[in-house]
Amino acid sequence: MFDQFTAELLARFQFAFTISFHIVFPAFSIGLASFLAVLNARWLMTREQKYLTLFDYWRKIFAVAFGMGVVSGIVMSYQFGTNWSVFSDRAGPVVGPLMAYEVLSAFFLEAGFLGIMLFGRERVGDGLHMFATAMVAFGTLLSATWILSVNSWMQTPVGYGFNEAGQFIPQDWWQIVFNPSFPYRLVHMVLAAFLSTALVVGGVGAWHLLRGDRSVPVKQMFSMAMWMLIAVTPLQILAGDFHGINTLEHQPAKVMAMEGHYDSHEAGAPLILFGVPNAEEKRVDYAIQIPKLSSLILKHDLNAPLDGLDTIPDDEEPPVALVFFSFRIMVGLGFAMLGLGLWAAWSRYRGTLFDSPWMQRAAIIMSPMGFVAVLAGWVTTEVGRQPYTVYGVLRTSDSLAPVSSGTVGASLLAFIVVYFFVFGAGAFYILRMMHALPGSAEEKSLRDKPTRSAGITPAPQHDDEFLGRTE
Repeated sequence: MFDQFTAELLARFQFAFTISFHIVFPAFSIGLASFLAVLNARWLMTREQKYLTLFDYWRKIFAVAFGMGVVSGIVMSYQFGTNWSVFSDRAGPVVGPLMAYEVLSAFFLEAGFLGIMLFGRERVGDGLHMFATAMVAFGTLLSATWILSVNSWMQTPVGYGFNEAGQFIPQDWWQIVFNPSFPYRLVHMVLAAFLSTALVVGGVGAWHLLRGDRSVPVKQMFSMAMWMLIAVTPLQILAGDFHGINTLEHQPAKVMAMEGHYDSHEAGAPLILFGVPNAEEKRVDYAIQIPKLSSLILKHDLNAPLDGLDTIPDDEEPPVALVFFSFRIMVGLGFAMLGLGLWAAWSRYRGTLFDSPWMQRAAIIMSPMGFVAVLAGWVTTEVGRQPYTVYGVLRTSDSLAPVSSGTVGASLLAFIVVYFFVFGAGAFYILRMMHALPGSAEEKSLRDKPTRSAGITPAPQHDDEFLGRTE
């Protein structure tokens, strides 16, 4: 059944499949943990019930998403020891400690304070509860820091040597951790997580507004999400520009694939807005382009020369079409987020933020698009690094364990079945929780159900019956 595929291709697809499920949950957890910290801080500062109601509403969603992220991440660790055991052996002295630091510091920090954040307000007091909430938020950011450091080192490896067995040996941990692409990629990923969460929160608020639920907490979460969108999207576009310039310096072949530049341009390269890469003819068919704009963006000079893939050996070229299209999906969605933020700002200025059905429909449509953009960005980054696992040093084909295509294919099929069943059920439950109105009897029932079914008496809940409706 899998004989027509190589073991390498199937192993890469298996890792891509599992990480595509996993990356959505950490991205959501990073943004949502910070959102919960803000809500809790606002509640302590103002004692306005709407903030506490929203905190209680989103904390249970965070708990489910956090658990699904942990479970989906464990699987990838096993793949390092099965499909990619050669990579683990050769890069382990560098990659292993960094991933261990993520567990020992960030994950333990999150897990240690998570229970207090979820259930401890009535037991430890507001001050310690706020500290626990802040530590969970800090832990998610610290976790992203370690993971991005590992992956960035694989993109821009520095500070290493080799031993007699051909293993990477750390020589300068400062260079390894703070490698050339790390700060740009960390900022880009954290901002992406904030935007993804803002879109989800805004989409949920818009859903309730369209249903006629105009309670104070619903308006508040929709307003906060739209503020986040207009504030963070321009920063993300700016961070993306810096990241692109850094990538051009350290991974030029990736940028060539992103831009669709098969040929070098001596006096200014065009920006190809859209087209169809033709790998056989080494050109982009049906190209819609703006002359010299790519040189202006990447080198801030209209006439700056840019090399093309004609300067790269064929066996070192990344898969151009996949990188080309995924990059445009990411950028296109980024500008769509900016458009929604500007629309919301204009509606706010006119006093119609909560009375614009078409904008609310747009917010609902955009609610999952942050995750789509994250996935598209991941594809751009990881596929653009090919044919290497450690860029320029260790090829993907040399990282694979001695496994057969049948073995990898069978495990891939099992992953697909189990993942869609388990995480499909989890996603359905999260959507069900989002469907409930904050502070409603339905929402409280969903909040208490997991603990009651486990035989645990839930912590006392605050009385939210004051909410009512505002016309």
